[in-house]
Amino acid sequence: MDLQISTTQSLWIALGLGVVLAALHLGAPHIRKLPLVPERYTASFAGGLAVAYVFLHLLPEIAEGNEAVGEALSDVLDPTPLLELGIFLVALAGFTVFYGLERLARRQGPNRRGSGESPGVYWLHLGSFLIYNGLITYTMALRVRTGLLFAVLFTVAMGLHFILTDRGLEEHYPHRFRATGRVLLAAALLTGWVLGAIAAPTSTLLVSLLTALLGGSILLNVFKEEIPADRDSSFGWFCVGLVLYAGLLTIITAMQG
Repeated sequence: MDLQISTTQSLWIALGLGVVLAALHLGAPHIRKLPLVPERYTASFAGGLAVAYVFLHLLPEIAEGNEAVGEALSDVLDPTPLLELGIFLVALAGFTVFYGLERLARRQGPNRRGSGESPGVYWLHLGSFLIYNGLITYTMALRVRTGLLFAVLFTVAMGLHFILTDRGLEEHYPHRFRATGRVLLAAALLTGWVLGAIAAPTSTLLVSLLTALLGGSILLNVFKEEIPADRDSSFGWFCVGLVLYAGLLTIITAMQG
């Protein structure tokens, strides 16, 4: 089932999805504390859904991007095993950068109720998430044109994933993040959309590289927030989120075929 979506329509749909993501950023602390639903359940459900997205959509998308890169460079470079690793090296770079920032944040004294908050580390860490969010909406219109249902599922996965990253950032920077973080992260999503509307990505190579960079950072953030042994989580709700998203993705993939 293919829906023909024009460039203009995809931009407006992408804006709507970006607004939804921004609203989830701003409402994350309230969503985590829904009445009658313990935070560990909502966070674990979001984590299971995000992990399913990583394995069933993100990793295949990165592999598909690797093929696109090979085709784009076939006229310039001969295919080699090293070239085939290129897109995965970019994903590894995204993973490594966010891991390094996480380690730096922990070394500066996380969970000290603000006493150990370093302004420099805070802005460096937050800045990486601002770029992260901007990339999500910068490529959103292209995702919509590629497949509307997949774009909606991507938005759901990212929105619930934001609930997890919000928790981690608030733990690291309880004072600064509450004051400025959520608003700036929401603004970065809208800024990414504006940049995509003004200078939409057209190069297959560029889109593949941006997807890989974003994918590496998503991998780190998903596993960092849901897997830690010291996190009070629910395996049952984690499985509910995982199975639900996997089922929806399987159905949509079958419909697309």
